[in-house]
Amino acid sequence: MGDILGRSLRLISFGESHGTLVGAVIEGIPAGLSITEEDVQKILDLRRPGQSEYTTQRRERDRVEIVSGVFHGHTTGAPLTMIVRNEDVVSSYYEEYRRRPRPGHADYIARLKYKGFNDYRGGGRFSGRITVSMCMAGAVAMKLLRTLKVEIIAYSLEIGGERARGFTLEEARAYRYSNPLRAPNEESYLRMSKVIEEAKAEGDSVGGIVEAIALNVPPGLGDPIFDTIEGDVSKAMFSIPAVKGVEFGSGFKAARMRGSEHNDPLVIRNGKISYLKNDHGGVIGGITTGEPVIVRVAFKPTASISKPQRTVDLDEMREVEIRVKGRHDPCIVPRAVVVVESMLAFVLADHAIRAGFIPRVLG
Repeated sequence: MGDILGRSLRLISFGESHGTLVGAVIEGIPAGLSITEEDVQKILDLRRPGQSEYTTQRRERDRVEIVSGVFHGHTTGAPLTMIVRNEDVVSSYYEEYRRRPRPGHADYIARLKYKGFNDYRGGGRFSGRITVSMCMAGAVAMKLLRTLKVEIIAYSLEIGGERARGFTLEEARAYRYSNPLRAPNEESYLRMSKVIEEAKAEGDSVGGIVEAIALNVPPGLGDPIFDTIEGDVSKAMFSIPAVKGVEFGSGFKAARMRGSEHNDPLVIRNGKISYLKNDHGGVIGGITTGEPVIVRVAFKPTASISKPQRTVDLDEMREVEIRVKGRHDPCIVPRAVVVVESMLAFVLADHAIRAGFIPRVLG
């Protein structure tokens, strides 16, 4: 499996949804970075399940343990290893799903690819549970980016077709993590919560869009042609389960614009060259421009729903009906917000180290 992300800063993800634990090994962290379990725990708590009626009721404390790479509160330059133990695991449902694969899940294709040797409990390596390792890596990356004063603000831009509107970036920064849907303002939260409740009552689910904005990103990050910022960020985002689309700046809207509309004129502000607007989303030619990096990530509706669905009994080779049992999110977008934030932070930190903006030893 492809379990490694990054070049100068590398994340190695391991563990399964219903296994003993999930974890992350991070290579290439500069020595001298102040990092504690509390720093990482703050990020993990933002994706932890069971915190509201809008998420799965699987009860996991998600307590991080740093087992190597930190001494006297600072990174040593050696690989940093972190683990989170799985605690609230109910695997009984998955014996049925092994032979009757759930629609929208990787049950069937994983069995086909790995000839049945894959861990199918809870989805194994294909589960959203694996995003724990992404958040652990993101916590470290965010601390690295703070040395450059880079800040990332992510929130639920759209849920179930209800799109957030009428908010400022300052409002989103203050409100996003004070509500269970990670909406950028109260008006949007009320509309989003209603559409989730309606889907949940019908045994169904909804998807949505997470928007992330990275501020104070230095110009010059990214290496054309195969290591562009857009390419590496997209790869990281598509590693998050249920992601079906990624766009930057004006995104797909650009296909309906004219060049005179989409081109961002260069101007001089306070003696410095900048851009009049930011339809390019902070990246041109695969390289950051110094403008805010704006990325939107589309998530499909949660695949596990209680409505009856058609599938195939692989042992008996006949079509059957299945009702998915278990504890599932009616919408995964709220818990995915911090995962998107983490993955964007990790890619930017990796490129900042490559470009020399972050030294190999801090101090």
